[in-house]
Amino acid sequence: MAADRRDRNGPFALLFHLVFTLFIVAPLVVVILVSFTDKGYLAMPFDGASLRWWSAIADNPQFIESLWVSLGLGLTSATLSAAIAVPAALAIARHSFPGRDVLAAILVSPLMIPHVVLGVALLRFFSGFGLAGSFPGLIAAHLVVITPYMLRLVSAGLTGLDPRVERAAESLGADRFTVFRRITLPLIMPGLAGGWILAFITSFDELTVSLFLASPSYTPIPVRLFTHIDQMTDPLVASVSAALIAVTAVLLLVLDRFYPIDRLLTGERRA
Repeated sequence: MAADRRDRNGPFALLFHLVFTLFIVAPLVVVILVSFTDKGYLAMPFDGASLRWWSAIADNPQFIESLWVSLGLGLTSATLSAAIAVPAALAIARHSFPGRDVLAAILVSPLMIPHVVLGVALLRFFSGFGLAGSFPGLIAAHLVVITPYMLRLVSAGLTGLDPRVERAAESLGADRFTVFRRITLPLIMPGLAGGWILAFITSFDELTVSLFLASPSYTPIPVRLFTHIDQMTDPLVASVSAALIAVTAVLLLVLDRFYPIDRLLTGERRA
């Protein structure tokens, strides 16, 4: 009984959680409400709701093109980041070699550098190779930003993995690739999937670095929204943002049906 009482949230904790949730959700609700206004300026639709600015999305194909750019950029960057982070995490977690700590520090160092500084540095570096404003340049820049997140979650998945399981498979005649494919990869899959999701979301939402490296041919959706707000203030940006919120919510609900989001983001394996 005492343990049950300790596990329960008291009134103050419940009130704090409610206020915190409202604080997080309120801006999203405001954006969604503004997207239904019938006016030509940002206003809440309390005196008249309309789908005027939702239909305006179809009249602005630049936003649709930028959405496809961001999707391709996020999918490619997250997948390549996984290909980099998995062997790096295995090497750092399982082996001792000269420079291991230096390698780990280099891989997570982008977390400690302001994105404005990264954007300027990457623009200067990629300009020398003719990659500035190109899609490969954007992918490389996003890899620098998102790989630390992927590495941390994959490393977390490896933390609770007993290496004796892999050694047992090797003692039974399995080669290293078979051990990785049949034993290691399935066991670290929650951390890998969680890292991939976090890397994709980070890449999809990245504005600062993309702002330095984007071009008219390859403009991610965050940059398109930023430049639109800089030039004019109309509810079109609210309708585009509300559409992205709706699509993201649906995808998360579908994903949660197959594997709980909290397990993916913590790298926890199924019981």
